[in-house]
Amino acid sequence: MRVLFTSPPAKAHLYAQVPLAWALRTAGHEVVMANRPNMAAEITRTGLTAVPVGPAFDPSAYIPRDGEAEKPSRATAPWASWDQDLEFAELRPERLTHDYMQAVHAAWTVMFQGVSPLPLIDDLVGFARWWRPDLVIWDTMAFAAPVAARVCGAAHARALFGLDLIAHMRSTYLHEQARRPRQLRDDPLEEWLEPILAQYGHSFDEEMVVGQWTIDPLLPSMRLPVRHPYMSVRYVPYNGQAVVPDLLRKPPAGRRVCLTLGLTAREVLNADRVPVDTVLQAVAGLDAEVIATLNADQLATISRVPDNVRTIDFVPMNELLPSCSAVIHQGGFGTLQTAVAHGVPQVILPPRAGDWDSMVWARKVEESGAGVCVPNTERVTAQELRGTLDAVLEQPSFRRAAAGLRAEMLGTPSPLDIVPLIEERVAAHRTDAR
Repeated sequence: MRVLFTSPPAKAHLYAQVPLAWALRTAGHEVVMANRPNMAAEITRTGLTAVPVGPAFDPSAYIPRDGEAEKPSRATAPWASWDQDLEFAELRPERLTHDYMQAVHAAWTVMFQGVSPLPLIDDLVGFARWWRPDLVIWDTMAFAAPVAARVCGAAHARALFGLDLIAHMRSTYLHEQARRPRQLRDDPLEEWLEPILAQYGHSFDEEMVVGQWTIDPLLPSMRLPVRHPYMSVRYVPYNGQAVVPDLLRKPPAGRRVCLTLGLTAREVLNADRVPVDTVLQAVAGLDAEVIATLNADQLATISRVPDNVRTIDFVPMNELLPSCSAVIHQGGFGTLQTAVAHGVPQVILPPRAGDWDSMVWARKVEESGAGVCVPNTERVTAQELRGTLDAVLEQPSFRRAAAGLRAEMLGTPSPLDIVPLIEERVAAHRTDAR
């Protein structure tokens, strides 16, 4: 079986797919990863085969910097700032009016077009027609993939990176659409993808948005209530090429706390969305060794590094977190899931609204008892944050709850376990068009 993976051009999204890709490869299947040309080296460092598609990745082409964001022209609803107020992460039923959901779809479709521009779609379709994959596995935001799968007759499935916000809102959105006059049922995602599919002789349907099925690495207890064919898989941490530093070659003398703000913020968004200086002030004098993964650019923005804080540009979370009593982070998918995998209590500082699912993630961890969500990171004081961290470190209930989440994760099938299930789904969904 030939399997084609694709994701947005960000390491965190790529790394989330690597364990499943290697499980399929180990089982004897051919596997390639398609991505932007400047991600090819990162893919080959995983030991997998890269297929460059589309133009080189330029974050500034579709991710506005702070203070530069303007509402996309298609988002005409009266919300002040599209990336802060128009969210797929909106779960409150009273907010999910048709007008609001229409604006969310319009705004985020502009972002999705930046992830999958037309030249990339053409390249991916061309490669799929030539290589003829049996299965395409795609990241939630990589909408070029289902188009390529449909054209070449491959089965296709999403591999979730975070909560399934799109499928959650789509169910309500389509219900509201059905209640409107047919001439008023314009769907921004359909308006974008329909003419692209038409040029290849195909038409739009909901599989182009949510896949034929979805491979879900989230714990079932944290999954959003969506009626959809999910295939659960255990999250396996992967941090890319790394060397275990000397500081991790022996147990810590006392308590250790990890402070990380993630790779995507500094490598893709080019800006931290939580107050680094405030966080460092909060851990100053803490009876614990703090390992902070901060690079030179981040350190240049702070006043001083406390004596109990050791900074390092990068350290693999999978190697660091087992030695930690707690982790402070921004709510990124990889960090949060790795903390769950090792049973580490969490203090989560989700950025302001507009950061996809970090706030929802943080609240779910808090509801589980395995951590605390700090809801207003822009205004939180060092004293307030210190009080939260002290509680997480001192109260045994947090570690017990974190151990419970770890046990649930270990009880889900591994990537290798689900390979036979994937093979069955491919046999059922692959079309004769191949």
